[in-house]
Amino acid sequence: MAIILNDPLQKQDEVLSLKGKVAIVTGGSRGIGSSIAMEMAKHGAEVVINYNSNKQAADEVIFEINQLGGKAVAFQADVSNHDEAHSLVNSTIEHYGKVDILINNAGITRDRTFKKLGTEDWNEVINTNLNSIYHTTSAVINPMIEQKFGRIINISSFIGQAGGFGQTNYSAAKAGMIGFTKSLALETARNGITVNAVCPGYISTEMVEAIPDKVKEQLIAKIPMNRLGTTDEVADAVRFLATNGYVTGQCININGGVYM
Repeated sequence: MAIILNDPLQKQDEVLSLKGKVAIVTGGSRGIGSSIAMEMAKHGAEVVINYNSNKQAADEVIFEINQLGGKAVAFQADVSNHDEAHSLVNSTIEHYGKVDILINNAGITRDRTFKKLGTEDWNEVINTNLNSIYHTTSAVINPMIEQKFGRIINISSFIGQAGGFGQTNYSAAKAGMIGFTKSLALETARNGITVNAVCPGYISTEMVEAIPDKVKEQLIAKIPMNRLGTTDEVADAVRFLATNGYVTGQCININGGVYM
């Protein structure tokens, strides 16, 4: 039997490995979040799946991860609430001893044209999509600085770059995430912490699949690749950012060319 020294495939597996790392995925019970949680676990991370209300969905993701031989737990927290977000991080540290990777994925939509947009529609989206990343990141930043390692990955959207009809609240929140990402990346690079954003385009999730077929066809017609993206394609980008120590302050666009 030939012995291959310095096997490049083995080296690649080592580079991509998240073994020994602890990852929190907010909004990790379904859609993009559940695919990210699965991807983290596949590559060896111990995962915390944060959910707000759907415990059953979170438990289903944990079951799938366990089937693959991975490790995961679920913690309930409304990350738009400062105290609950900090409780999520504290519970993670109590359970696993540390936090290495924070993936800020929790988000909602309340689409209205601006003239119909109420204060509640604005505040709910800003609180859940933007304020939440302040709450969770403020809880993990000092532990990450102390351990001289951290990966913070914010799931933004191409709507935060290009805008979207009837989505001033969502677009403002997602654009704010990008500005947050770039500024924090400057502040934390010297501490071994990278901060990046992923900006998905139209992705095949339950929310998008619920759109009427005619409208969906119109959306797909705008995409140069002529199809919706998959949640796994977004998760691939997140895993790359979690394993790379020299990419920071960037927005990785996973959008099929709909925004360039």
